[in-house]
Order: sequence, then C-alpha cells, then structure tokens
Amino acid sequence: MNPQIWFLTGSQHLYGPETLRQVADQSAEIQRTLAAGGLPVEVVGKPVLTDSGAIKQVMLDANADRNCIGIIAWMHTFSPAKMWIGGLDALRKPLLHLHTQHNASLPWSTIDMDFMNLNQAAHGDREFGYIQARLGVPRKVVAGHAADPVVVARVGAWARAATGLQHLRTLRLARFGDNMRDVAVTEGDKVEAELRFGVSVNTYGVNDLVAVVDQVPDVEIDKLVAEYRDVFDVDAALLDERLDSLRYAARLEAGMRQFLTDGGFGAFTTNFEDLGGLRQLPGLAVQRLMADGYGFGGEGDWKTSVLVATVKAMDSGTGRGTSFMEDYTYHFGPGEPKILGAHMLEVCPSIASAKPRAEIHPLGIGGREDPVRLVFDAAPGPAVVMGMADMGDRFRLVANEIEVIPPDEPLPRLPVARAVWKPAPSLSTSAECWIMAGGPHHTVLTQAVDAETLRDFAEMAQTELLMIDERTTPAGFSDRVRWNQAYHRLARPL
Repeated sequence: MNPQIWFLTGSQHLYGPETLRQVADQSAEIQRTLAAGGLPVEVVGKPVLTDSGAIKQVMLDANADRNCIGIIAWMHTFSPAKMWIGGLDALRKPLLHLHTQHNASLPWSTIDMDFMNLNQAAHGDREFGYIQARLGVPRKVVAGHAADPVVVARVGAWARAATGLQHLRTLRLARFGDNMRDVAVTEGDKVEAELRFGVSVNTYGVNDLVAVVDQVPDVEIDKLVAEYRDVFDVDAALLDERLDSLRYAARLEAGMRQFLTDGGFGAFTTNFEDLGGLRQLPGLAVQRLMADGYGFGGEGDWKTSVLVATVKAMDSGTGRGTSFMEDYTYHFGPGEPKILGAHMLEVCPSIASAKPRAEIHPLGIGGREDPVRLVFDAAPGPAVVMGMADMGDRFRLVANEIEVIPPDEPLPRLPVARAVWKPAPSLSTSAECWIMAGGPHHTVLTQAVDAETLRDFAEMAQTELLMIDERTTPAGFSDRVRWNQAYHRLARPL
C-alpha cells in the first residue's frame, strides 16, 4: 500500500476558462508546497472540480481506492456548496478542509477585481464550511498559508491520524486464549468494534500457536539468537547455562511471527492464565513483535492491542516509540509526584533510552519456566498515554499528556522495562479524572503521536475522547463527562 492524500480544489465555470487555468496552476502549486513540507504521506493533486457530477465521482473513487486514506479540500474561488452535497454525503474517507490561498500577502498597489475574483478562498471556503456543518460531516479545519510550517504540521497530524484509521479499518487481531478471569475493563463488544472501527477480533486456542512454535526449525532459532547478541546487551547467563531459555524465547518469536503473518494479523493478545503447552509466558517475543509494529495487549486485552497497532501505524517514520503500558505504582514524594509504569514483561523497546538488556528472571504468575525479557528505562520527553474502554453504548478514549523522566534513582531489583512520568496537570488531578472517566489500567504510551493527532483520530472514528492536559480541573472534567454522556445518548441512532 502507498498511502495517499488526495488534494481537491473547488471552483466553478462562472469565471471563464482563463481563470480556471490559473486555478489549476495555483492548485498544483499549493499541492507541491504541501508535499515539500514533509507530510508523512504522498499528496496527490486532482483536477479542479466545477460540477456536482465530477465532485461525487471523485469521492466515490476515493472510497474505492485502497491507497487513498483521506481528502484535503480547498475552495480556491467561490464554489457553490450545493454542488458538494452528493459528494460529501458519499465520502467515507477522512476529510480535512484547508482554508488557505495562493498568495501569502496582498499586492496592495496592484490589486484589482480580477485578482479579487480569482483569490477568494475567504469567500468560497465559508460557503464550503456551511455545507459541511449543514450535513454534519466529520472533518478538521486548518486555516493559514500552505507554506507555513505550523499549517503543514497540523495537516501532518491529521494525515497520521488518517493513516492510523486506515490501518484500523483493515486490522485483524488474534487472541491467544481469553481475557484474564474476573477482570471487567478488558471485556468488550467485539461486534461493535468491527462495526465502529473495522477491526476483526477472534480467539485462537493457545495450542494452535504451540503447534506452530514447536515446528520452528533450529536454523531460524540460531539466526535470532545471533541477532539478539548483535542488537541487545545479553546477560551472560543467557549465553551459557540459560542458553536453552534464550533459544526457547527465540522459538516463541519465530512461531508467533509465522502465525501472525500466515493469518494476516496485525495485533494479538496473550494471557498468563492460558498458556497451553507454552513453556514461557512470551516476553521477549512480544517486545520484538511490538517493535515491528504489531499491536499487543496483556491478559487478553484486545482493545489496548487495537490501540497499540493503530498508534504504531500513525508513528511510522518519526523515529520515536509507542508501547503497551500500565500504570503500576505512584511516587507521592518527596519531590514532584510521578507514576511508575511497566508491565510483567511486555513493554516495547521502541521507547527505550539506551540499548535494552536481555535478562531472565523468575515470574511469580503463570506457572511456567522463567521468561526472557528486555529490561530498560524509557527515553525522557513529552508523551501521551491513552486507553480505550467499552462504556456499554459506545467506546470511550481517555488520554493524558505526560512528560517521561528518568527514574529518581536506579531500579536494580526491578527486572522489567519501565517508564517514569509526570502526568499533566498533576498526579492527583490526572488520576482523579482518569478514574472518573472509567479509563482502563492498560494503556498505550506514545512519544511519537501528540494530542492533536489523537483528537483528529477520534473525530475521524466518531469516537468519544476525553483529554486530560494542563488546563484540566476535576470539576470541569466531571462536567465534561456528564455532557458527553448526554450528547452520546441523544446522538445514538434509533
């Protein structure tokens, strides 16, 4: 797949062929300007649209084209909005309304009515904005000149969200076993998830996986062990008396990768309560697969696995990481309060601050052999944690802007990958709001995708998003939860 954004320009025949030639030339220039700005996907220009038939056809073509992940629309001149009704009603791809114009500055001394008639996006885009509002079309509006880096960055955020949505719409997820017994938040409506997002979630017996794992040839295991030695700091015991454990971890990775590849799966879950004939709870294998873009959720948490896969599709090319995560415990003081996040084994090395270390340690749950895992601290910097909950009548996304920081002290007796962060606006407010919203304990931590991209994604997916940031207060957030509840109840179809 070659992800593309189609760039559409609206006009009409009122201005004559010469003006339309200028519109086409300047539209192509705007398209090239956006493309040169470093957008994460290809921007493809389309012919200027001047009638309802052509508009509807290009929207239908966009729907059918698997490479097209979204539409950018700009009204260079005045484009009567009734022409756009059929096309906007037919569109099933994300839409961004770019409110720009060809010229950045007015030519004060030479401006005349010919110039005014040609360069009237300030007029035409308001007409286009009305019809989108009238039809209730989900969209993002970005205003400013196409050469402005801020404008390009905002378009880029939307393009990343569209990339994630496209990935989600075709995502297949394999659950190896069910979810952890008696846990509420990892449950969810898989039928509604496929209706809402397009993701197909199905369960496979763990021993179906075991059959593939057991057939991995030794030559593949040898190659993986050699690769581990090259890319990780491998504990000496794993190359000596515990080599068999490392080789089994490699067997797990190769077998899981083959199962997922053969089935066309982009995400998966495991559960320490349901390991069948597996000798280890997969740790290193899960971490490596996540680093390659697979979604993952522990204890059968398919909703978080879906989110990991979606956000990883968004973060492609950023050089920063995204991982499965869990709020584990707090530091209330001394000093600034902060959260220690981790999981039993499964944190993605894409967020590591330095070369991860492959180690083996006992695990008090699961009843299997000691598992191999990568141990590291997360890289410092701004990030977002995000979770998905099934509220019964809808899915809810809850997100919190955070700052990942180094641990206050070394953690020599904590043999797992971990992240320490300061949540905005404070630990107490963040935790109160998260709990008020019913946010899950499993999350996605991303240092590659910002809050604007996540808001764009929620708008595209027509899914509730509650964001906790520096401006959040418990009282205001509680009001927002109540207002959202009323809105989503009223907005439900009959």
